[in-house]
Amino acid sequence: MNKKNKEVLEILYRTHPDAKCELHHETPLQLLIATILSAQATDKKVNEVTEKMFQKYKTLEDF
Repeated sequence: MNKKNKEVLEILYRTHPDAKCELHHETPLQLLIATILSAQATDKKVNEVTEKMFQKYKTLEDF
């Protein structure tokens, strides 16, 4: 990570120290899928749908 990226992250951490992701996920792949879905629906609805979906589809190949 370069110096500029570190500076930006430090500012974000200072500005939003309690920030958290509202999307439920256990892996980076799950977060990616949930993020894509959240562009078309609310986080609440995405969490409802992905609860069952992530049980069935566990890997990139499954999707």
